[in-house]
Amino acid sequence: MSDGTPADLFFDAAIGLLQRVREEEAEAITAAGTLLADTVAAGGRLFAFGAGHSSLAAQDVVYRAGGLALMNLLTVPGVVGVDVTPATLGSALERVDGLASAVLDTSPLRAGDTLVIISLSGRNALPVEMALGARALGVKVVGVTSVAYATETSSRHSSGTFLRDHCDIVLDSKIAVGDAELTLDTIPAPFAPASTVVTSALMQAVMATAAAALADRGIEPPLLRSGNVDGGHDWNGRVMTEYGDRIFYRH
Repeated sequence: MSDGTPADLFFDAAIGLLQRVREEEAEAITAAGTLLADTVAAGGRLFAFGAGHSSLAAQDVVYRAGGLALMNLLTVPGVVGVDVTPATLGSALERVDGLASAVLDTSPLRAGDTLVIISLSGRNALPVEMALGARALGVKVVGVTSVAYATETSSRHSSGTFLRDHCDIVLDSKIAVGDAELTLDTIPAPFAPASTVVTSALMQAVMATAAAALADRGIEPPLLRSGNVDGGHDWNGRVMTEYGDRIFYRH
C-alpha cells in the first residue's frame, strides 16, 4: 500500500471506481434510466432485489426522499440484508435452487414491469434464477453486477451462467473479485470493500436519469419528498394516492 492514510487510500479507490463507472457505464445508465421511464409511462411497476449486502443498494431506492415512489423492494425471506440469525444463513440461501421461483410465483411481478437485480458476483443460484424467471414472465431485467466475476469465477447455478447472461441491460460496477480495495503488509487479508458505495451511486444515477426522462416527456416524475420538510407528508400522500395501485410497500 502506498503513501497516505488508509482512509485516504480508500477514498481514492472509491473515487477512482466512481469515475470509471461514470465514464464506462454512461450508455448503460442512460439505457436503464430510460427503461424505467418507459415502464412508468406505460403503466408498469418497478421492483428492486438484492441479497445480503447487495440488498443495501436495493433498499436505498425504495421509499426514499428524492426517489421514485414506484420503486418497490422484492423481498426473499432470510436474504434481505444481514438481519437473519445466523448471518451465514443468508449466504447459504443464495445458493438454494428453486427459492427464486417460489418467490416469483407469489410476488406481484407481471409482464410489463421492470426488475433491477443487484448481485455483486452474479454467480449464485438466487439472482440467476430470479432473472431467468422474471424474463419468462415478460418482465424486463436490469442487472447490477461486477462482470469480472463472470470471467474469473465459476457459476453456482445449474446452467453454468451468471446474472449478466439473463438481463436486458447490465450495469458493471467494476468491483474486483473479492470486493476489497486495500492491502497492507501487516494485515493478512485484503480489506475495505467499496461495492456498496459504487452500487448505490449507480442506482441513484439510474433513478435520476429516469426522473429526467419522464419530465422530458411531459410526465411529472412520481418523486417522494422528505417527511422532515414542511409539506413533505402532504406531497407524499398525494403521490401515493395517485399511484397507489403500483406501490406495494404500504400494504
